[in-house]
Amino acid sequence: MNDTRPDPDRLLAEVADEQRQTARGKLRIFFGACPGVGKTYAMLQALQQLQSEGRHVLLGVAETHGRAETARLLAGLPRLPLRELEYRGRVLRELDIDTVLAAGPDLVAVDELAHSNVEGSRHRKRWQDVEELLGAGIDVYTTLNVQHLESLNDIVGRITGVRVRETVPDHVFDQADDVLVVDLPADELLKRLADGKVYLPKVAECARGRFFRKGNLIALRELALRRAADRVDVQMRDYRRTRAIDAVWPNRERLLVGIAGNADDEGLVREAARLARKLEADWIAAHVDVPQQQAGVERQRTAQTLALAASLGAETVTLPATTDVASALVACARARNVNRIVLGLRPRQPWRFWHRSTADRIGGAHPGLGLVVMAASVDHERVARRPLSLSGIDWLPYGWATLACLVATVLASPLLRVFDLANVVMVFLLTVAIVALRWGRGPGAWAAFVAVACFDFSQYVFTFGLMLAVALIIGQLTARLRREARLAGARERRAVALAGLAHALSAALTAEQIEEVALRNLKACFQAGVGLALPDAEDRVRTARSNAISMDESIAQWVYDHAQAAGAGSDTLAAARARYLPLKAPMRVRGVLALEFAQEGALLEPDEQRLLEACCNQLALALERVHFVEVAQNTLVAIEGERMRNTLLSAMSHDLRTPLTTILGAAQAVAPQVRGQSVEALVVSIDEQAQAMLRLIENLLDLARLQSRGVELTRQWHSLEELLGIALRALREPLRTHPVTVDIPEGFPLLEMDATLIERVLVNLLDNAAKHTPGGTPIEVRVRHEGGNALIAVSDSGPGLPTVAVDKLFDPFERGRRESVVAGAGLGLALAHRIVRAHGGTIEARQRHPHGAVFVVTLPASAPPDVEAA
Repeated sequence: MNDTRPDPDRLLAEVADEQRQTARGKLRIFFGACPGVGKTYAMLQALQQLQSEGRHVLLGVAETHGRAETARLLAGLPRLPLRELEYRGRVLRELDIDTVLAAGPDLVAVDELAHSNVEGSRHRKRWQDVEELLGAGIDVYTTLNVQHLESLNDIVGRITGVRVRETVPDHVFDQADDVLVVDLPADELLKRLADGKVYLPKVAECARGRFFRKGNLIALRELALRRAADRVDVQMRDYRRTRAIDAVWPNRERLLVGIAGNADDEGLVREAARLARKLEADWIAAHVDVPQQQAGVERQRTAQTLALAASLGAETVTLPATTDVASALVACARARNVNRIVLGLRPRQPWRFWHRSTADRIGGAHPGLGLVVMAASVDHERVARRPLSLSGIDWLPYGWATLACLVATVLASPLLRVFDLANVVMVFLLTVAIVALRWGRGPGAWAAFVAVACFDFSQYVFTFGLMLAVALIIGQLTARLRREARLAGARERRAVALAGLAHALSAALTAEQIEEVALRNLKACFQAGVGLALPDAEDRVRTARSNAISMDESIAQWVYDHAQAAGAGSDTLAAARARYLPLKAPMRVRGVLALEFAQEGALLEPDEQRLLEACCNQLALALERVHFVEVAQNTLVAIEGERMRNTLLSAMSHDLRTPLTTILGAAQAVAPQVRGQSVEALVVSIDEQAQAMLRLIENLLDLARLQSRGVELTRQWHSLEELLGIALRALREPLRTHPVTVDIPEGFPLLEMDATLIERVLVNLLDNAAKHTPGGTPIEVRVRHEGGNALIAVSDSGPGLPTVAVDKLFDPFERGRRESVVAGAGLGLALAHRIVRAHGGTIEARQRHPHGAVFVVTLPASAPPDVEAA
């Protein structure tokens, strides 16, 4: 029988995601095919409607582009001042995030989501500003054209011939709460363009001949509608999954995209992202680090392509080429349960007619593995215009290779008189191998040619031809061995660094020791200045005293609050000298790590970036471990202290109660005999203070008993009005200077409760009100029946609740204001809290306006028995 029940893990993940989304602001995108369809107009109309409904809305940025009908909608909307920044002699205005956060609106409108901010802004892109506003719980309305989506950027460029540089990652679009498509037919849009409603006349004429051709507009319109339809399809699939409606595929699709470091890899990644989205598949972008690859332009291009893939939602990996590219990709596919490999179509060079492509080798050796070969897009004109440059070649190793061959020739000349030619050839082969081992592949091949040229090869054509072939093979094999040894050494260095950091952190017992380990190990590992900032009790980051660099605490605080990287090499606060990284532990962010590199562009290789991420994870886990160790130790100390205190209080209370009862009985016996005499006031005072002391001791005894044995209730049906009368009579003396008002509905139903304990709750609440309010101020007791519960509210007109957390008022021995001169041990509210919770109710404290405090007790009120029938 098939189990169609929802997956519990998936349900938990969805609940956690819903909780995160609840605290996050809502994003609505007004989405269009091109400029002029009315996105900003529709956004401002929606903003006007929300303002008329009483919502607190603000207009952050609105670009009217001179359109009068759009400008008229700005009337009446509250606008925020923009931040002015100077850029190349001009003053430009950008959205001021801090002003928006300080205003705290329900919703803010921010036009042109793909806009690039002026240098010096907090973020490089406006969509990052919007992400921060959403994280602060502020709803955002914004606009976006289809050509600005990262995955469709190249397609729109091929359609229109215009490649825009301002793009938005697809995940921002996909994670929006609402996407409203603003659509307009091509003919109507062209008419608006001709009427000057899109651009000014001169600009409109130029746009009509390039971007605003009818064929372009139709294609862009279809592209925008299809992208919006894809989003709706994903929502439909999510709905089916969350309700366990017939899973469509038994196994999840997973793609592996091969990155070679070529110029067309960027287009291949975008095509793969679109394919993964259509298949709703996870995808991995893998680069095989082959020994033949140079460490210059190709490596930088590979890093940029992998970064693009990561921004489009891919997992990125770099694989060592132990054998060849095809075998490495297949091994990764099998290890990651990948069912399709995506490769780019590479034209075969005519002079390498014997060479089989990677796709051919994978398809021939592994026919059961899905293979997708894509003709990725590339700017061929730009590639054709790029001149062949030899300026990037390091010629010094070639000079040393030539010198080595000349030295070998000088040494071999006298040997020809003694040894045969075959023996002397070994000297040159050894020279070629040494050159390749020392300076790499290129100089090794050059040394093979120079070594052959140093002989009179006209007489020994076959011998020297064979020698050239052998020398080239030896040189290439030696160079490959050298490269693989270097890569193995780099991997070993990273593994040793990570293992050393983990070993050092395992012995750290305090946050200070973790700081010392981090500063020492990371400085040696990354050759950079290291700084660490940890949060205090109020979640304000504080830099470590032993930091090797000067950290900007404002940037560190932003990174800590938003759990995002910032500083050098990122898109946020990129002008900073150091790179700031959040230390993310499973429970929360535990601190901020800062690295200041001496060389620009450090950590370009993905392996180095993953090593840094692993080190950050190790630091975060160590800090979280130390935190929970401290919490456990404090908890044990608190438990032991509570146990000893309860034992002491119980013993003291029993010992104090006997003499106190004697004092109270003696005072009450003497009171009638001294009535009218001068000592009467003294006897009355003794009686009052003894009564107060007796209530305190009874609270001590009850609290100790409840903590040791728990609350044992004797539930019976009682009248709450009678219990209030008993409590008021018991507090005649403390309440004699306070007018007490009791408001209880006539015929209030009986409650099933422990009368003795609930009476103690009422006594403690009334006594608390009498102690903390000046004489002559009223005290009110109000009883109501709401929603199956009985609500008892005790209000006073005193100074109100203290500044400490309200929940702490119900802790034992908590008196709120430390400087208070009011007598008491802080036990009454703690005891009341335990008794009410044992009855299945709640008790809470609230501020009373304009002044005073209200304590509200909620008790379950089930239907009482029929007394007459009984």
